[in-house]
Amino acid sequence: MGGKMTAQRVLLIRPSALGDVCRTVPVLASLARHWPDSTFGWLVQDGFEDAIRCHPDLDEVVVFPRKDFKRWSTRPTVLARSVKWMAGLRRGRWDCVVDCQGLVRSGLMSLASGARCRVGDRHGREGAWLAYNRRVKTRDLDHTVDRMLKLLDPLGVEPIHDMRLYPPPEAIEAWTASRQELGVDGAYFALATTTRWPSKAWPDDHWVSYVQSLGDRAPKSFVLLGSPSEQEAVGRLAGRLRDEAGVVVHDLSGRTSVGDVMAVIASARLTVANDTAALHMAVGLGGRCVGLFGPTDPARVGPYGLADRVVYAPPSSRVNYRDARIGDQLMRQVSVDEVVAVTVRVLEETANDSEAAA
Repeated sequence: MGGKMTAQRVLLIRPSALGDVCRTVPVLASLARHWPDSTFGWLVQDGFEDAIRCHPDLDEVVVFPRKDFKRWSTRPTVLARSVKWMAGLRRGRWDCVVDCQGLVRSGLMSLASGARCRVGDRHGREGAWLAYNRRVKTRDLDHTVDRMLKLLDPLGVEPIHDMRLYPPPEAIEAWTASRQELGVDGAYFALATTTRWPSKAWPDDHWVSYVQSLGDRAPKSFVLLGSPSEQEAVGRLAGRLRDEAGVVVHDLSGRTSVGDVMAVIASARLTVANDTAALHMAVGLGGRCVGLFGPTDPARVGPYGLADRVVYAPPSSRVNYRDARIGDQLMRQVSVDEVVAVTVRVLEETANDSEAAA
């Protein structure tokens, strides 16, 4: 097969999670550079379309209605709808599928597409590897992005490390209007202070100390991001920052779409975040970011190409970030002073960044 293979219609499968979707864009960029006359589609979970739909190399978005197919294994009617949706993938007449997810569901999607060339990780979990006829060994690579780019080897595609994301124009326009309404007039930091997994969240006390320690290096205001389920926690911290640090805070938690968050981050002077989707968005929106890591290893899942913009408190032994018993004990080891120091350095390095807010 090698570099002589051609494919007119190529489907990239990476439905979730949002952070992983954002850091899969180099695969799309690489494929488009290699096959400039081909058509490229991306199968993505509903709600995450904004992250990739405006990418200039993408021609089609195939939306996976994940919420509609919950509990498909125990509900016959849901299973029937799932099978019907899967069967519909064949109508795309895809020549080649690249599965960057590597789970049983994405493997089934690869098969259902009817593509003659199906590329995936030879160690795809849950038996996903059985769906591929081009299986690639990726375990010798550390970072998730490098592993996904490795999948392009059997296609003869040269990796392009282009992480750029493209916010929807309407989201940029809406944020411009919202800034005026909120009075966000000047430089601001975007803070992603919560996560789905408590073990990955920097404690509120540390966030307050961090903002206090910035002193005259603090921006005019701080914009806090978060999902609807995180509104209470974000609101609590927003109140503390106002009362204890005496800064202007705009709490947008639960009130933003994926596109809205991209627009906020794109014009932020700096984004400071736990290991969350917001951090990986920031990588593709100018790279003005500082990432906070404890139970997860930034060498594998950190901001790609920006290892020097990470503050990491590695655990003494291997841990699973999903383990509720961890609490915030690991993230408490992430030093406030070190985060401030990295913040100052990144601000200096990006002082002339034309995309940063004035």
